[in-house]
Amino acid sequence: MLVLFETAAGYAIFKVLNEKKLQEVDSLWKEFETPEKANKIVKLKHFEKFQDTTEALAASTALVEGKLSKNLKKILKKIVAKDAHEQLAVADAKLGGVIKDKLNLSCIHSPMVTELMRGIRSQIEGLITGLPSREMAAMCLGLAHSLSRYKLKFSPDKVDTMIIQAISLLDDLDKELNNYIMRCREWYGWHFPELGKIITDNLTYCKCVRKVGDRSNFASSDVSDILPEEIEEDVKAAAEISMGTEVSEEDINNIIHLCDQVIEISEYRTQLYDYLKNRMMAIAPNLTVMVGELVGARLIAHAGSLLNLAKHPASTVQLLGAEKALFRALKTKRDTPKFGLIYHASLVGQTNIKNKGKISRMLAAKTALTIRYDALGENTSAEMGAENRLKVETRMRLLEERGIRRISGTGKALARTDKYQNKSEIKVFDPSGDSTLPAVSKKRKIQEVEEQDTAVAVKAKKFKPDTKEERTVEDGEPVKKKKKKKDKEKQAEEEEVLNEEHPTSPTVENTEKKKKKKKKMKDEDED
Repeated sequence: MLVLFETAAGYAIFKVLNEKKLQEVDSLWKEFETPEKANKIVKLKHFEKFQDTTEALAASTALVEGKLSKNLKKILKKIVAKDAHEQLAVADAKLGGVIKDKLNLSCIHSPMVTELMRGIRSQIEGLITGLPSREMAAMCLGLAHSLSRYKLKFSPDKVDTMIIQAISLLDDLDKELNNYIMRCREWYGWHFPELGKIITDNLTYCKCVRKVGDRSNFASSDVSDILPEEIEEDVKAAAEISMGTEVSEEDINNIIHLCDQVIEISEYRTQLYDYLKNRMMAIAPNLTVMVGELVGARLIAHAGSLLNLAKHPASTVQLLGAEKALFRALKTKRDTPKFGLIYHASLVGQTNIKNKGKISRMLAAKTALTIRYDALGENTSAEMGAENRLKVETRMRLLEERGIRRISGTGKALARTDKYQNKSEIKVFDPSGDSTLPAVSKKRKIQEVEEQDTAVAVKAKKFKPDTKEERTVEDGEPVKKKKKKKDKEKQAEEEEVLNEEHPTSPTVENTEKKKKKKKKMKDEDED
């Protein structure tokens, strides 16, 4: 049986001399109490030393990830291939599976192998000759530091962990500040409710309350260094006629202490934001130029690290922060979201609602390039980010100009944008729409009135013979009855009313004349 043992100095291959003693797992440690006993169990067959720490780190990371490095593959082909019939004991079962697949060697991993590895590690200095203990310790320390840096993705220039902690703390501070300020306004509002409407800025409100205290002190105190003159006069006038309740001095002291906390947290938040801004420009300058400090820091925090964010495609970067909405849309078979955290970037906010989806998609594509450049590139300049931002701004301008292109023609020429002149038209209210009566005016024309007068006169003449009624007496002489003046006036008035109600046309008057003539002729014939 052969044993593959990895050290900080190199690879070692041991040959087991007495396999029978390996069967006793519980007492195997007794065989490695001294180097002499250990040499009776295993014997060094080959030792391949690493040239430098970089090679040692590459071999160690490959072993940690369960991969077969090129150097180890060469050693196994040279040494173990000669004894292909023997089994190879390995410390990692995953590595054993890879060796078996690629080199067709039978590997073994069991509790017996684990105890054997522990015994070899305890007596490594006696088993490997020609390797001083001091050199071995130095190589172990250097490899431990290098491997730790690799595992933690640690770099003095790119400490993205600090960014994640800073943006998380910034969000927490915003929540706490909001709660404290609401409590302070509500608490002091019982004593001086008018102050909250006059002073809208939260930090100025707390500074003013801390400096003055009781509202009765506003008249004698000078707050010109905090408030402008106009607002100061309004505050002093409101303090004199305030509707608030009276509070004790102890209550005012507690409110002032709360204001101190709000002011201190606000100052620390400003300092933390400056720190985050400087950190982002040092670690991810191109990402900062593209989307800003806060959005970039939230993207890094959401992904876990800058390197993990660099592994994401542009479509994932676009939807980071909107995972719930995405899976809900997929489940309900509705439209998927167009943006996540990237929605708060300044470029997306400048665009129209119609073009936000297009700009966010293009911005995510360019942001993914800048993230990879920041994470994996050696150059720390922000030129690439500035170039990509200019491309996105140009695209945004084109999309906005496309909306005012002419529909007719080729569509390539821009529409003429003449100077706009406002033409104000003064419209007067028309009261005729309020009337429900017909639109014909009551006043008649002069000609109509004259025609009607002539018609009345004609009728009056024709009606004269009708008014005289002849009566036959026994002797046969006709007797004419004289009417009084009153009867004539009544008759004339009735005719005028009839003419006004039923104006007659000339054709109607002719027909009436013919009828009356015929009637008169008949009466004469009968007589």
